[in-house]
Amino acid sequence: MKGGGDRFVLPPEFRRLVRQSSDGQRVLCLQIHPDRQCLMGFGLSRKAELEAQIDKEEANAIALGTAFNREDREIDLFSFETFPFDDSGRFVLPADFIEHAGISDRLYFQGAGPNFLIYSPEVIDALDDEHATLKRNCAGALARLKAGKAAK
Repeated sequence: MKGGGDRFVLPPEFRRLVRQSSDGQRVLCLQIHPDRQCLMGFGLSRKAELEAQIDKEEANAIALGTAFNREDREIDLFSFETFPFDDSGRFVLPADFIEHAGISDRLYFQGAGPNFLIYSPEVIDALDDEHATLKRNCAGALARLKAGKAAK
């Protein structure tokens, strides 16, 4: 949900997970997804995991005798920014992130393993049927949100 201006709200369940992953700090790491029209989010602890991932990829490349450019891979994985959020989960998204993800006034958060994805519901709605599960998940979340607001 949008919280005014370019401020958005991190849902409570994601807020809790990000704080736990960031040693209690209210810091959200976000990166423009390299292949999808969305953002990737995670907590600060993911930095150590990313370094270990690069080490593993480099060791695999050496074992296979294939080329590996550590610097390029570090640029790929560490091109994220950190955003503080308040106790209510409000945080500010910069214009380039908003533009990349096609965000207007709402966000949809999709859990996806060690990180989560942040989509514009309008972008999801425009996806083809290959993304039926994502579309169904988003539609369900929006319906629950609408029902919750109607009940108030």
